Amino acid sequence: MLQFHDVGKSFGDRPLFEGVSFAMNPRERLGVIGRNGSGKTTLFRMILGEESIDQGKIDRPRNYQIGYLDQHLHFAAPSILEEACLGLPEMEGGWKETHRAEEVLMGLGFAVEDFERPPSEFSGGFQVRLQLAKVLLSQPDLLLLDEPTNYLDIVSVRWLERFLRNWRGEVILITHDRGFMDKVCTHTVAIHRARLRRVEGPTHKLVEIIAQDEEIYERTRINEAKARKQSERFVERFRAKASKARQVQSRIKQLEKNETKEELAQESNLNFRFRPASFQGAFAVRVKELEFGYGDDASLMNDVSFELEPTDRLAIIGKNGRGKSTLLNLMAGELEARDGEVRRHDNTRLAHFGQNNIDRLHAGSTIEEEILSVHPDHDRQAARGICGLMMFQGDDALKKVDVLSGGERARVLLGKLLVSPATCLFLDEPTNHLDMESIEALMDAIDEFPGAVVVVTHDERVLHSMARRLVVFDRGSARVFEGSYQDFLDRVGWADEEPPPGAGPTATTDAAEAPRPRGKTRKPDRKKRAEIVKERSKVLGPIKKEMDALERGIYEMEDRAEKVEEALSEASTAGDAEQIVALSKELTELRQQIEHDFGALEQVATEHQERSREFDALLDAD
Repeated sequence: MLQFHDVGKSFGDRPLFEGVSFAMNPRERLGVIGRNGSGKTTLFRMILGEESIDQGKIDRPRNYQIGYLDQHLHFAAPSILEEACLGLPEMEGGWKETHRAEEVLMGLGFAVEDFERPPSEFSGGFQVRLQLAKVLLSQPDLLLLDEPTNYLDIVSVRWLERFLRNWRGEVILITHDRGFMDKVCTHTVAIHRARLRRVEGPTHKLVEIIAQDEEIYERTRINEAKARKQSERFVERFRAKASKARQVQSRIKQLEKNETKEELAQESNLNFRFRPASFQGAFAVRVKELEFGYGDDASLMNDVSFELEPTDRLAIIGKNGRGKSTLLNLMAGELEARDGEVRRHDNTRLAHFGQNNIDRLHAGSTIEEEILSVHPDHDRQAARGICGLMMFQGDDALKKVDVLSGGERARVLLGKLLVSPATCLFLDEPTNHLDMESIEALMDAIDEFPGAVVVVTHDERVLHSMARRLVVFDRGSARVFEGSYQDFLDRVGWADEEPPPGAGPTATTDAAEAPRPRGKTRKPDRKKRAEIVKERSKVLGPIKKEMDALERGIYEMEDRAEKVEEALSEASTAGDAEQIVALSKELTELRQQIEHDFGALEQVATEHQERSREFDALLDAD
């Protein structure tokens, strides 16, 4: 197994890692969290041997294979399928399981008709998917995945989630998508203040532990500082008195022995609210019998009709390239429909975060100048205030756009949206360049905005949090779905997740669970494997649904508990005894139910794991 022994790493005077020690256990899936710039990618580079370490050592077992999604793309084969097959291990007699390559490619969003096309014909996003397919097919002992969902659509993300949950080796995952990480990973590690903290369980569990530890540290620091000050006063006051000499010396020794705890540096958090404008009207945007395609190309959408109400929460979802961003741009007036109508109410005022808007920032401008360009009447002090909300404190506001990371540019664009009041927010993949803390702040800001919100996203946690209506691009068309994202999954679901009648093994089971080649191998009995996989899906499917339902319920109760705690604090400040009693009772009941449901979730997860192992054994025996 992979092991870190007292590893340290610094960049100049800044310590990135201090005394890092941990070991990967067999079949462990480890999620790595930490703020942008905390060292997550550097951790991967150290594991790969591409980055030196200043102290300690990293042990990798002999013949331990590591698969890494390299961002430097190079393709040698003439077709997509042949290139994917280069990742397959060589089998007995030189043959390769081409069907596995086909299944993984389809799972990552390639169509059958794409298989014979050369890689050079595809966009950069699909070329990254091809690279990911090769890594998954190579079946390494350890998978290192750095933001693997960035170039995937929602259907491919769901496929990759299932694939990784059934992975037979180890995984270390970096992703801003907290929901994806919690569903995939068995353990979480946080890079925090140059150290690693690791727990078994989801991200929120570790975040809560760190917050509690820091609260205890700060209370202890304050108490010790008070005690130290009292001892110093005692020494100063009685130093010259012979009768107190023994006590004075004792206090002096105690002061020398006890180290002074340093105050923890405050970490910046994105903290903002969108500015609402007043709105009078029955609708914000009306879409009627809309049809659109580029040039002479086939239509991306036909006969799409709906009204965006003044307080709506609408999500546009589907595979990449099907028209999600196009629909948003049509609604924003940046494109003209070929047929039909898009009408915005006269009082509608848009704040539009588009995929291409980040590229429209002026490379030579400072962050402050970008904010002022939206609202030139603002003075520098007001602009600096917006910069501060976006975590660009002090002279950081004078940084040029061309030196900023993708996440920093996304924050600049969000800052520009805050300058002018709006009645509608149009957000196209707003979470792509943000870290987990910033995504949380964005979700809070969306929740508090009183106007209409339209979001294009593949982040299922955002969808579960905010969507009340959907426009779904699937099954060759775009249609409106009245209900939440969970309602859609329960009542309709994605076409690609419906196994055709009489289908054989799926990409998830056959590709992820196929044992690594060891010595001589034989071709599997496909019919028998298909029967095993079909029975596996029949048995594990209901258990998985129960797990998902419990997880959703826990998230909802935790969100409610946070709001109750805030209300309880306000009631305590106001001295409202009746509210204090009622809220305390509700908070106690919520915590008891959360504890109960966590226990139930652990039991169901254990059952799922045990039954899954039974089927693993059957597949291995085949």
